Amino acid sequence: MRMKELSLRQDPDLRKELALLARGCDFVLPSRFKKRLKAFQQGQRMGTFFDPANPAERVVRQMHPVPQKTHSVTEEPVTTALSESIPKFYFPQGRPQANVNIDSLISKIEKTFSQFPNERATVEDMGQVAKACECPLYWKVPLFCLAGGDRTGFVSVHKFVAMWRKTLLTCHDDASKFVHLLAKPGCSYLEQDDFLPFLQDVVNSHAGLAFLKEAPDFHSRYITTVVQRIFYNVNRTWTGKITCCELRKSNFLQNVALLEQEEDVNQLTDFFSYEHFYVIYCKFWELDTDHDLYIDQMDLARHNDQAISQKMIERIFSGTVTRDRRVFKEGRLSYGDFVWFLISEEDKKTETSIEYWFRCMDLDGDGVLSMYELEYFYEEQCQKLETMAIEPLPFEDCLCQMLDLVKPEVEGKIALRDLKKCKMSHIFFDTFFNIEKYLDHEQKDPFSVIREVETEGQEVSDWERFAAEEYDILVAEEAANEQCNDICEKCGLEMHLKSN
Repeated sequence: MRMKELSLRQDPDLRKELALLARGCDFVLPSRFKKRLKAFQQGQRMGTFFDPANPAERVVRQMHPVPQKTHSVTEEPVTTALSESIPKFYFPQGRPQANVNIDSLISKIEKTFSQFPNERATVEDMGQVAKACECPLYWKVPLFCLAGGDRTGFVSVHKFVAMWRKTLLTCHDDASKFVHLLAKPGCSYLEQDDFLPFLQDVVNSHAGLAFLKEAPDFHSRYITTVVQRIFYNVNRTWTGKITCCELRKSNFLQNVALLEQEEDVNQLTDFFSYEHFYVIYCKFWELDTDHDLYIDQMDLARHNDQAISQKMIERIFSGTVTRDRRVFKEGRLSYGDFVWFLISEEDKKTETSIEYWFRCMDLDGDGVLSMYELEYFYEEQCQKLETMAIEPLPFEDCLCQMLDLVKPEVEGKIALRDLKKCKMSHIFFDTFFNIEKYLDHEQKDPFSVIREVETEGQEVSDWERFAAEEYDILVAEEAANEQCNDICEKCGLEMHLKSN
């Protein structure tokens, strides 16, 4: 036993490896350690000792037998762990389904094409083809374009079958199929312009948007709004590229399927509501005085009677939450970026809006809101309150309230996850850069705020409530203007008759 200890002490690397092996670590010994270990184990079995300090000479020394104790300990034989076959668990294109009969689906598609002249389908026929493919109706134009119909004006049965067979073999769920249909060649993600043909078809053929045929100028505005709402809700990574994984986690494809069943697009409030588009566009139109579809800082400052602080407006135009790099260079905000601003401003409870305002308040981009950053924004709020003859709460007291509200994990630093957990992020943000909503929160009963948190998810969202109220106001104003115009025309007609 003494000789064994000396041998290990002379070879510390081997001793370390043996210690790891004794603890059950899973590793592979280098070749030099394997040779030493094998020689050492053989020497132990034969009652001899191999000296690793002198490997050139294979010196074998006879060891004295060690007397055994009277009681024997039964040792279980050590077996080498066999490598197990780990089943595949990552399916970026969806998990393959064993019960899918591709040949049966192809036969169904070929039967549908046989009804068309020369077995060629035009874009008007693609609705039937989409149903034969067991796809939602409004996948018809993406199917048509991927098969080359946008170039030739029609799709032959052979070309379509070849395209769809390849799709079925590589894409195994709706998300991967949709991305494959819309994405550019070689891309595994969707960018904003990839949605344009699909949404143009929705505008052209959906019954709930038939009135837009007489107003083609509004087509691009409506499509831009829907695209921005898609990326606002689906693209959770803020990359500007929607992946299959993000699409699976969202409810977008379910809404696309509902387009076929729901005649009123206003019921699809997450993406396709025309009423929501109308509210957003009218709000932008009021600020865009020259109607070039861009607004500057002075224009945005007029939103909601200058409720947003100037410091926050500067942060929005700094490029921290806008996708168009020209915003920072040219100092102009596009209509698409305004869609993100308005939805985030009116509903500060969603994850995207919390991320939106957190990015704006995080001045140094270190991932936390420091006390300096909070004081930086609160200073302007105090100045506004003083001009309104309202005594502001000292920053120290306000800070204590906000820390009690958020309960950050790290003292003195508010992280993004803290705001997402607290369920009252809207109160936190309004305190620092929206004076009107801050005063509304101050005048509310504290118990009513608690009740709102408890009933969250049971009612419509803040954005849906705002859009519904604003739409009713806009419709009432338009009706009043029409009535006023009718009265003026009537009075003018009566005066004309009297003069004659």
